[in-house]
Amino acid sequence: MKRKAVISLFSGCGGMDLGFEGGFEILEKSLPNQESRGWSCEKSRRGWAKLPRTQFEVVLANDILPAAKNAWMPYFSKRNDAAFLPDSIVDLVKRHRKGEKVFPAADVVTGGFPCQDFSVAGKRLGFSSHKSHLGVLRKGDLPDEENRGKLYMWMKAVVEIVKPKIFIAENVKGLVSLGSVKDTIQKDFSKIGKAGYLVVEPRVLRAQDYGVPQTRERVIFIGFRKDMLLSKAREELEAKLISSEYNPYPEPTHGRVDGHLRKYVTVKEALFGLPEPERSFDLSQQTFSRARWYGDHCQGNKEIDPCMPGPTIRAEHHGNIEFRRLDKAHGGMIDAELKIGMQERRLTVRECARIQTFPDNYDFVRRSSERNNGWRLSGSDGYRVLGNAVPPLLGYHIAANLQNKWKKYFGKK
Repeated sequence: MKRKAVISLFSGCGGMDLGFEGGFEILEKSLPNQESRGWSCEKSRRGWAKLPRTQFEVVLANDILPAAKNAWMPYFSKRNDAAFLPDSIVDLVKRHRKGEKVFPAADVVTGGFPCQDFSVAGKRLGFSSHKSHLGVLRKGDLPDEENRGKLYMWMKAVVEIVKPKIFIAENVKGLVSLGSVKDTIQKDFSKIGKAGYLVVEPRVLRAQDYGVPQTRERVIFIGFRKDMLLSKAREELEAKLISSEYNPYPEPTHGRVDGHLRKYVTVKEALFGLPEPERSFDLSQQTFSRARWYGDHCQGNKEIDPCMPGPTIRAEHHGNIEFRRLDKAHGGMIDAELKIGMQERRLTVRECARIQTFPDNYDFVRRSSERNNGWRLSGSDGYRVLGNAVPPLLGYHIAANLQNKWKKYFGKK
């Protein structure tokens, strides 16, 4: 099988990368009905299946966060020879423009440009962010083309250099409601290169609709290089209503139960088989935030509902991590577990990874040693990179759909 090369920008710990490559374990309940997808998965352990590998392979990944590299490298170095560049995308583009061959040829460029400036949970400064491309506050400076809110322009610059057949950009749902930001980004991406890119209308995808046990929403931009598209494909993609035969966005697999959709996957199903932290040998399961309960008026200070998809896993602060179970005095409802001696605690790092659909062999807490090349990850690191990640299963749906329609878009190119 001929591999299609992928360059991954703002990679984080590799959620989209893992999704694009496939070949990882997911819950059987997260699989689509066979009537709606023809995925030929191998059964692994009880209740789990292994997704097939795709034709895509990540050849270069990039992120400035040291913890992202320390999570990404141990997992992906076993899969391929991809390089991970821990430099700012601004610096990488400048080096390439000076003659250094930074970016290899690729069929696909993906990128989750920083979302803090567009997030509803943040200050929503958008393009006016006062943080630099390195994430550092720029005191007294006015926003410019290198500020954090404008980093999508540097992803655009990489697409101009590499000229992939397809690019995929993703961000938080909040970007859609922030003035004309979505339209500005869509127009800027469409002007890439001489021939330009056909950027289809961005769509908000809900992770829970694709078998992810989490209510997470991301806005996805997909662009096609115009001079590589078949004429029929271009005609279909430019239509007001794109037919299912050419639609680059995957159709939902979970939701209202009917002939095509399965029930949403719940937290209880996602955490199937995990022992309590004190009984686990997995550092990611042993580790959980010790932040006390601050009152139900604070973000994250509530108990998860095990019978529903989980909350959006957040990054940054330990107090943002929801409780696995709360004492009744704090509004807890999982009384049966407390009665048998299970402790009031927040979700572990591994439980967050499960809710995000990362496989159990992907480490998010790691002690530093010669054996692991110094790739240390603390509990805070693990929470942070997981909270910033695209659920791999959502990424897989996007990749598998594009792979299935590749010949319709580009023929044998």
